[in-house]
Amino acid sequence: MTRLLAPTLFMALAALALAASPAFAGPVTLKANPVDADGSVTLGDIFDGAGSAAGVVVASRAGPSVVFEAGQLQAMASRAGLQWANPQGLRRVVVRNAAMAPGAAPAAGAATPAVARQGATVEVLTYARNLAAGDVIQPEDVIWSTVQAHLAQGGSPSDPDMVVGLSARRALRAGAVVGQRDLISPRVIARNDMVEVAYIAGGVTLTVTGRATRDAAVGQPVPILNTTSGRTIDAIASGPGQARAGAAARASAPNQFAR
Repeated sequence: MTRLLAPTLFMALAALALAASPAFAGPVTLKANPVDADGSVTLGDIFDGAGSAAGVVVASRAGPSVVFEAGQLQAMASRAGLQWANPQGLRRVVVRNAAMAPGAAPAAGAATPAVARQGATVEVLTYARNLAAGDVIQPEDVIWSTVQAHLAQGGSPSDPDMVVGLSARRALRAGAVVGQRDLISPRVIARNDMVEVAYIAGGVTLTVTGRATRDAAVGQPVPILNTTSGRTIDAIASGPGQARAGAAARASAPNQFAR
């Protein structure tokens, strides 16, 4: 009798483990009009058939919508044990505020949503978190969001790679549209740093060490005080603690706003 009970008990425990594991949640279907009601976007807001993974939060919505890259969404679903094949070949998925989604009826006495009054919307890059002046932008710091067209800034970057690695010029708030004027190349030389300056002329390179008189990013001019002679060298920052001087260095200096 003991030998009969052992396999039965093993099978029951295995079935219980399978039922509790999200890895066996199986394939899911993207909802036709994904929305969330409270600002916390979950897999259940996005997919039908999410099962026990429906409550997994994948984003916080600060504006009227959140835009996911399709590959990013597939990876988040996979980590929760869900399989989304993306049969439509979508590039992005938009999750909107339920109160502002097409066909949503406003509550009694509520004002018409601003997005409806303002008209068209556009997808732009926005900041995913609050940033302090000097913070360097990481890939997770910017997300695609849908905003009212009149809030989009002219010349906003069209690709996250254009801003990742740049530095915040000033404090920036989460949800704000990314603007080129917000960002600068990160500082590689700080005022009073000791800097090695390479002077290039006619194929010959001479080096001298001096003190930086101001902050500079790569490609920016930075006057270097030669502490021995007391003379100031007009140089171009080329890296942390390094600069170049001479006509060739100035001609090859990259435009700091080209990115």
